[in-house]
Amino acid sequence: MRRARVLVMIMAGGKGERLQPLTRDRGKPAVPFGGRHRLIDFVLSNFMNSDMPSIYVLVQYKSQSLIEHLRLAWRTSGILPDFFVTVVPPQMRSGQEWYRGTADAVLQNLNLVDDFQPDVIAVFGADHVYRMDVNQMLDAHVGSGADVTIAARPVPIEEAAAFGIVAVDRSARVVEFTEKPPRPSPMPGDPRRALVSMGNYLFSRRVLVEALLADARRSTDHDFGRSIIPELVPTGRVFAYDFQQNEVPGVKPYEEHGYWRDVGTIQSYWEAHMDLLGESPRFDLDNRHWPIRSGHHAGPAARFIGSDLDNAQVGEACLVKRATIRNSILGRSVWVNEGAVIEDSIVMDHTTVGKGAQLRRTIVDRYNIIPAATRIGVDPSADRERYHVDPSGLVVVPRGGRREFLRGLEDA
Repeated sequence: MRRARVLVMIMAGGKGERLQPLTRDRGKPAVPFGGRHRLIDFVLSNFMNSDMPSIYVLVQYKSQSLIEHLRLAWRTSGILPDFFVTVVPPQMRSGQEWYRGTADAVLQNLNLVDDFQPDVIAVFGADHVYRMDVNQMLDAHVGSGADVTIAARPVPIEEAAAFGIVAVDRSARVVEFTEKPPRPSPMPGDPRRALVSMGNYLFSRRVLVEALLADARRSTDHDFGRSIIPELVPTGRVFAYDFQQNEVPGVKPYEEHGYWRDVGTIQSYWEAHMDLLGESPRFDLDNRHWPIRSGHHAGPAARFIGSDLDNAQVGEACLVKRATIRNSILGRSVWVNEGAVIEDSIVMDHTTVGKGAQLRRTIVDRYNIIPAATRIGVDPSADRERYHVDPSGLVVVPRGGRREFLRGLEDA
């Protein structure tokens, strides 16, 4: 039996306003994660590992950082016509407007759907941390004869109001879809939990095209979660796929089953990084059977000279000299000098931490120079005068300039 032909459209235009200042110079999908990845690497890796390599990435907000990352990290040979990761900025084929919502982004690129002639269109978000075998969701979609399948996950009922709620009957058919209701509907037979949407959808082609054209003629949010899905529920065959049932090879017994995080705030972003650490991490990036791919770094292996490291991940080309690092993640080409102490922190690529500097519960964006003896995360009032301090107490040092960084190295 022929497998359904799948075209993937990744919604990668998000601003990520709650992640400021990490999104000051880049869209949310391009935010670095885990020392060597960008957030978009997770969804792209899931589709590549699922053998669904026909991918369009729809970009919009401050997209150059993301475009450059995709150009370097996700190059395809072009030998096979259905093997591609292609960036699609707004084409303005149907007017003079930018993408007005996720549904409008796909509408403006229906020519790509017509050219590819898929059976199923996957519309997925670009900024979540998780592993997923999309084949299992596709099997559920085809097996149920669904027009639309929504990836959903159970959460405690008291936490569900922050999400789109998927109310289902006992056959997993969706009977109601509501964005952030004050009183979420519980799962059948489980009053303590509700199903929430992950923002990932599979559409049968005819249903998607008809729904997008109908939505374009109305005054709506032109958004899948707010307009397209709710309007299809009463008359279409809309089903939920329980992400907790998804099985990915290579996951360790100690990992959190069905791990998925929307790292939409500074606190959740930091917490997801801490989930990578420890003897038994909740989400272990070391999985040769389901790798999260990213760009290659040409530098040498990390080097340590007379240093004290405990529970740390350190990227390629780092140099740590007689310093202390605990419960922290360092990106690539991070230099840490004598006497520096880094605790419970994230330090991104091409950053230099000066002699005797101290970082505690701090996120340092790329291309920064932390001067000698600087103390960050120790005195909240002093931090507020110089840096961004999140309500959670985390301190964020915004991205530095590449030229200023190189000039600082010359002056050092």
